[in-house]
Amino acid sequence: MLRRPIKPRMVLIDVDGTLVDSVPDLAYCVDEMMTRLGRPPHGEAAVRNWVGNGVERLVRRALIGQLDGEPDEADFEQAYPIFLDLYADNTSKRSVLYPGVREGIDYLRSNGYPLGCVTNKVAQFTLPLLKDLGVFDAFSLVVSGDSLPEKKPHPMPLLHAAKHFGVEPRDALMIGDSVSDVKAARAAGFGIICMSYGYNHGQDIREANPDAVIDSMAELEGLIAPAD
Repeated sequence: MLRRPIKPRMVLIDVDGTLVDSVPDLAYCVDEMMTRLGRPPHGEAAVRNWVGNGVERLVRRALIGQLDGEPDEADFEQAYPIFLDLYADNTSKRSVLYPGVREGIDYLRSNGYPLGCVTNKVAQFTLPLLKDLGVFDAFSLVVSGDSLPEKKPHPMPLLHAAKHFGVEPRDALMIGDSVSDVKAARAAGFGIICMSYGYNHGQDIREANPDAVIDSMAELEGLIAPAD
């Protein structure tokens, strides 16, 4: 855990489970998809444990009703376009920023920290979501799940962002909520702070040993040093 405030030269922030509680929209789309397929819906509690690895993975999990495993490929090919159409119309109707997000972003921006957004959500859904919730303009760079050949937990998106900002990885910080974020940060040589409330498939994120775990992004003021 951090013993004193740090002063990174760049901060990257994840979207789902970190900035935004997007499960209400995702759950609605999953359940509507299942209904259209003639199958019983799962409910929001189940979907909350399945999110965090992109919508394709979410659809596969919904079809088999569990975290691990693969559905019949023909079933997936039928279901996936249904989900995409639903989510295109329901990207931000029920999703909300977590408490403390605006305070955390305002603190970082007021102290001149360059901010980037790195998510596994594809750009088609990432950009409207950030815009609709009023935080898009806070980020100088948005790296979505389909922006590069690799996505988290691969370090490529983080290293791409570091290069964009001209910052060495050792001087960069990732803020996320999942094991995927921790693995990506460690592989890239970034620092990593995690939110306690995010999407980590029911596991306590502390088990992944990030540098710090906080309950609200408003707490960043005590972990990241103010500007000189």
